[in-house]
Amino acid sequence: MEKYLVIGNPIKHSLSPILHNHWFKTHNEDAIYDKKKVEENELEGLISDVKNGKISGINVTVPYKNSVIKYLDKLSIIAEKTQSVNTIFKSDGKVCGHNTDCEGFMLGLMQTKFKTEGKKAFILGAGGVTSSIIYSLKSNSISEIYVSNRTKQKAENLKKIFPDIKILDWGKKPNKFDIIINTTSIGLKENDRIELDFSDCKDKLFYDLIYSGKTKFLKEREILNYTKDGMSMFVFQAQKSYETWLGYKPHIDEKLWDLLSN
Repeated sequence: MEKYLVIGNPIKHSLSPILHNHWFKTHNEDAIYDKKKVEENELEGLISDVKNGKISGINVTVPYKNSVIKYLDKLSIIAEKTQSVNTIFKSDGKVCGHNTDCEGFMLGLMQTKFKTEGKKAFILGAGGVTSSIIYSLKSNSISEIYVSNRTKQKAENLKKIFPDIKILDWGKKPNKFDIIINTTSIGLKENDRIELDFSDCKDKLFYDLIYSGKTKFLKEREILNYTKDGMSMFVFQAQKSYETWLGYKPHIDEKLWDLLSN
């Protein structure tokens, strides 16, 4: 039986096992998918397990999408450009890192009918997935990108990869923007709140990458604005990870949505 897992810290909230095990069962694959909370000093050992065949594939979530790179033999072009890995697999004896977040994000965004060309984006957070969002937006002709993070240095580090982004202090927002994207973990807990005044915002797209139900960030904006949670991105990036491992794209059916919503 092949073994796959998602690693991160925290990891308890992850729905990835429900999703992938559904696909394994549907497609009669002799495989199992689990989740594992790990510390950074365990990463190298897990990559060794991929190399020696004990693990067939790994998904990576916060906070290790960048720090895992140094243990890998090879990166895909998109993982290299974003310096972010969320999918690990073995090919020709080498452990490779790939990024499916970019495609997952854009497929999710397409569902909103939002057109990126010439628009301005405001991104909250500078964690492992943020570079994927920036790369996707830039690849789709966004005109300006503003980034704000509680630890400003992390946002400045992103500027080394994407020199033309604009950095704002935490608690500030640009005078004009068309879409705001929350890439932080603020909202995973029920009482989490992003302390920014959006009372003057109307007809913007508020996109929260958190997929475990609508956060306050979205609920407080949906009367005057358009909102989108991260569930679609989550499913689409997982579908691409599965395809990377197994060589075919699993079907997204109604039963899958029911399993995830319950």
